[in-house]
Amino acid sequence: MATTRDYYDVLGVPRGASEEEIKRAFRRLAQQWHPDVSTQPGADERFKEIAEAYRVLSDPQQRQAYDMFGRAGLGQSGAGGTDPFAGFGFGDIFDAFFGGATGGARRARTPTGADLRYDLQLTFAEAIAGTEKEIEFSSLVRCDRCTGSGAEPGTSLSTCPVCNGSGEVRHVRATMLGQIVNIAPCDRCRQTGRIVETPCTQCRGEARIEKKRALRVAVPAGIDDGHQIRLSGEGEAPPRGGHPGNLYVVVHVEPHPQLTRRDTELYYELPLSISQAALGARVAVPTADGQEEVEIKPGTQPGAEIRLRGRGVPHLRRSGSRGDLHVLVDVRVPTRLTARQRELLEQLAAEMGEREESAPSAPSGRRRRGSKGGGLRDRLKDAIG
Repeated sequence: MATTRDYYDVLGVPRGASEEEIKRAFRRLAQQWHPDVSTQPGADERFKEIAEAYRVLSDPQQRQAYDMFGRAGLGQSGAGGTDPFAGFGFGDIFDAFFGGATGGARRARTPTGADLRYDLQLTFAEAIAGTEKEIEFSSLVRCDRCTGSGAEPGTSLSTCPVCNGSGEVRHVRATMLGQIVNIAPCDRCRQTGRIVETPCTQCRGEARIEKKRALRVAVPAGIDDGHQIRLSGEGEAPPRGGHPGNLYVVVHVEPHPQLTRRDTELYYELPLSISQAALGARVAVPTADGQEEVEIKPGTQPGAEIRLRGRGVPHLRRSGSRGDLHVLVDVRVPTRLTARQRELLEQLAAEMGEREESAPSAPSGRRRRGSKGGGLRDRLKDAIG
């Protein structure tokens, strides 16, 4: 029996709902009320009502006629029809119910071998400059005796009796929507469609054997720790035909003892003495390419940055382009002074007008000097202790 309810109410959508909203609503309700799923009383009639509403609202012309004239605008195709699925293709309802996964025939996928992983250790310099490494590993490769067929040379393969050479098995299930065909890979022949009657004596019918292999891997300049290099088709061979998997080379880079890397930028903390920072100097700093001398200008302040452009890490995807080296100045205050060094610093403080000021005598009777001074000497004393 056709429904007398408003089609929009049946699907639970507003009148201005989009086609996608109508389709989602039908899919949700169909999964709830389909007779093959729901055990509630009246599920069959409820599903027919839902299907009838969706049939009308999913058709632009019928929806327009329904919006303007109600069921009268649908003629015999509306509420007066006895079959809610009339004009509603099986593929449409199957797509709406199962989200586009139809039960039609499909070709079995070509078997693919397993992927492999190799962990490659690199020094910091190798990662920056790029290199070429030879790696050795064991994997399953195509049997050279039977050339990957799995059959003893001189014998042939026969058609699989389970799938009749198709490589897949079909199971038919009857529902109120018609016959639904489920397709699964054939386990008997492993999707190849053929079976081995006389197995190869070397691989025992598996069409592959374990073998030690050696490959040369080109490592690009600028590669970082954790990056992967994919070598297509260098993984394991599948059993009896198909495509081999891939080999993933995972890179592990030893850290530099002095440089810190962040993507393509390098950072170095340069220790300077007070005199070097005040008077200026030329000092050697480590770079990705070795030691390099840089100029420290007089009066360089703690925390200052000296940027060496193009001394960082090469860009992986921009040939000829490199990051920068950031030299961060760290002025070190000495913690121990000789008598001569203390005397010279006191003279410097005096020359800079940072003279000591006398303070009232301490309770012990000893004179406490510089207790209120904020000059260079006082700061040095605090630092030295």
